[in-house]
Amino acid sequence: MESDDLPVVDEIAKPAKPISRGFSEIIKTAFLAILIFTLARTVVLPYEVEGSSMSPNLQNGERVLVNRSVYYHFNLNEIVNLIPGTNRTGDHEIYLFHGPQRGDVLVLNPPVESNKPYIKRDIAVAGDHITFEDGYVYINGERLDEPYINGAITDCRGRYCDVTVPDGYVYVLGDNRENSQDSRYFGPVAVENIIGKAWFSNWPVDDFGRLPHYQYDVDG
Repeated sequence: MESDDLPVVDEIAKPAKPISRGFSEIIKTAFLAILIFTLARTVVLPYEVEGSSMSPNLQNGERVLVNRSVYYHFNLNEIVNLIPGTNRTGDHEIYLFHGPQRGDVLVLNPPVESNKPYIKRDIAVAGDHITFEDGYVYINGERLDEPYINGAITDCRGRYCDVTVPDGYVYVLGDNRENSQDSRYFGPVAVENIIGKAWFSNWPVDDFGRLPHYQYDVDG
């Protein structure tokens, strides 16, 4: 067969994929993963319960998810004062969702020296008058119905047993009233010290699910 009769095969050379392009894709993927992780941590924070102060409802070693954005707020007066000629005084707090509510389980930085946050239950909010009598909590003169603890177990031997909660503060107690360092001893907690609201338990498996919320029926 003559060489001129051989079939002609067109071969197109394909350039090798540059190594730099593959490295760039890895960088972009890593950056996106870090961004998603960072955004998620600004909204939801994992927290592990240490100790027995919230027993029997939250146990030592139990893991919960904390909503960090639910109490986000800002002082409207500070923003308005950016307008030339405006001089508003005092605080006018605006919450994007809602402020701390009675019954919420809070993760907070306590107003005492501690290298770890505390987890407690919000019992009273700004303006509430809280007292203790015969093992029960009273808010604005009404006995608090607390079905999540075992009856009349709440004594107060601390400094803050008859308190009206000031603006910008909450009063917190541990569910294990006989073994909890809380507002009875260190007083009301500034809202600014609240990290977030514990709303979901993800470990152990038997406790997996949304944490129950208790709404107190009291005046004020």
